[in-house]
Amino acid sequence: MPNKLAEQTSPYLLQHADNPVDWWPWSPEAFAEAERRGVPVLLSVGYASCHWCHVMAHESFEDAMTAAYMNDHFVNIKVDREERPDVDSVYMDVTVALTGHGGWPMTVFLTPGAEPFFAGTYFPPTPRPGMGSFRQVMEAVVDAWRTRRQEIEESGADIARRLAEAAERGPVAGLASNPASGVADELTPGLLDTAVAGLSARFDTRHGGFGGAPKFPPSMVAEMLLRHAARTGDGHSLDMVTLTCERMARGGMYDQLAGGFARYSVDATWTVPHFEKMLYDNAQLLRVYLHLWRATGSALARRVVRETATFLLTDLRTEQGGFASALDADAVPAGATGTHSRPEEGASYAWTPAGLRAALGEDDGAWAADVLGVTAEGTFEHGTSVLRLLADPPDQARFAAVRTRLAAARATRPQPARDDKVVAAWNGLAIAALAEAGALLDEPDWIRAATGAATLLRDVHLVDGRLRRTSRDGRVGTNAGVLEDYGDVAEGLLTLHQVTGDPQWLAIAGDLLGVVQAHFGAPDGGYFDTADDAEALLRRPRDDSDSATPSGQAAVAGALLTHAALTGSAEHRRAAERTVARFAPLLSRDARFAGWAGAVAEALIAGPAEVAVVDSPQLERIARLATAPGAVVVTGGPLVAGRGSPGVYVCRDFVCERPVHTAEDVRRSLGVKVAT
Repeated sequence: MPNKLAEQTSPYLLQHADNPVDWWPWSPEAFAEAERRGVPVLLSVGYASCHWCHVMAHESFEDAMTAAYMNDHFVNIKVDREERPDVDSVYMDVTVALTGHGGWPMTVFLTPGAEPFFAGTYFPPTPRPGMGSFRQVMEAVVDAWRTRRQEIEESGADIARRLAEAAERGPVAGLASNPASGVADELTPGLLDTAVAGLSARFDTRHGGFGGAPKFPPSMVAEMLLRHAARTGDGHSLDMVTLTCERMARGGMYDQLAGGFARYSVDATWTVPHFEKMLYDNAQLLRVYLHLWRATGSALARRVVRETATFLLTDLRTEQGGFASALDADAVPAGATGTHSRPEEGASYAWTPAGLRAALGEDDGAWAADVLGVTAEGTFEHGTSVLRLLADPPDQARFAAVRTRLAAARATRPQPARDDKVVAAWNGLAIAALAEAGALLDEPDWIRAATGAATLLRDVHLVDGRLRRTSRDGRVGTNAGVLEDYGDVAEGLLTLHQVTGDPQWLAIAGDLLGVVQAHFGAPDGGYFDTADDAEALLRRPRDDSDSATPSGQAAVAGALLTHAALTGSAEHRRAAERTVARFAPLLSRDARFAGWAGAVAEALIAGPAEVAVVDSPQLERIARLATAPGAVVVTGGPLVAGRGSPGVYVCRDFVCERPVHTAEDVRRSLGVKVAT
């Protein structure tokens, strides 16, 4: 019999709707039930494409005896972190503070007042060295609750108090108040040079990327470095992006058959990925590779753009025109039956030499094994390998045919599940990427797809002037949009306005930024992640650092600056400047966690350029290839008004240079690198 998750819209919650655990969604009613029964709350947080979330579900939440114990001793709450990033943020801070690390699944034990007193991540069904079993953990919590409840409640209240105090200071504010940092709260070219030098010191000169294993795609840092290279002519910044993008695109993290990137690499060489494919990664990486191609003319980067855009439209686009959140990491192995029919990570993607020969025949199979790095020993598990493209084969026609045949063979295998909820912020990232890529590579279908996603957000997610975080099958969810939703959707709509000239997208973006100013502002000039009328949690979330996506603060700053460049709004520019200035200490200390703020800072220092094109499609296409940081290019609106003669007008702060009328002059003025 389904539990209380059966009516939810989240695919992750619905995965648990038939568990024997009596799960509740996050709600006041759940905490009231814990208060009525006098028991603690067991909070479990994860997401639909999370491998270890599936593992713990199979091992524990589907087990009748474990579920019975949970139901007898706790009120059990299940949260999709992608629907409720605010809840996830608050309790992840607790988990990291108590254990020294975080991750998903996240398990937190709370008082009926939502105050945390014990936390962890994955717990196994049986004890392991240094790790108790899930049952042992629960029994210890129950015993402590029964014998030392007052002490536990006092501890939970103390943790909640310290969490609130830390939130008031905030991570960026804390850095800014550190007298040892020696960094003024202002952004200068010298500060950005220091930030890039810090990145260079952490750069993996052999494999690209920053740091060691696991290695994540540094999308926001790459954008910062590309803009820095364009503004300063620094070849090393461009080299870091070029090497990183080439190694990622040739490694196992990139799907060599169908395009699209996996979430991250478990090693430092980009060989073996964690196989889930996220919308937010692919949207951002599509734009990074587009900008790399624009800066260098790289044929590899251009191919990755085309294949990744195709992946978004083919695998993630929903019937309603939005983009689904993710493809799972797991699938049931081909031919598995009975107890072996549980999903396994990477089952859709891994190959053996024998598998290649079965799909392609002896000659092509052996050739493909050499080209794609498939060995008898294997690079993954159980003697299997993840496909890599170590070098471009001379016979491109043969390679194209082999890829097509392998993709067809792979399609006969069980496929990963799709988390088909539509997240506003991530769709904003996809709209920006597809609209810009469609304009630069002359792909009108991509622009139409971006417009379709924007229309869905306008018609479904925008309710009474406010954004909702998610929808599914055209049905909007109840969770309020958070700061990143407003920033990323505004960014996407502003990009779509530039490409299409449709004024409605500029107007809606302006309205969203107005909501941010009215409801998200903080006393120090930055922003909270939740609105002033959102559900009150233990603290009001405010995460300044980038994670897998730009921080809400940085996303909003970028959209404010673009809006100012398009409209001439001094108010929006000042707000962008105030917000980005807060990141100066973090940029100086470790720009890996402030990449998008650094990219916005590069645009602020560069102007950004405001480019108005009047009655010249040929010059418009050249202008859109500009590498100038944060440049906006329009054929209508305030920038174009009153400019009668055909040509390109390059302005900064609405002060314009003399118009240019030839392709060569446009290229020189805007730093265009590639041929049209």
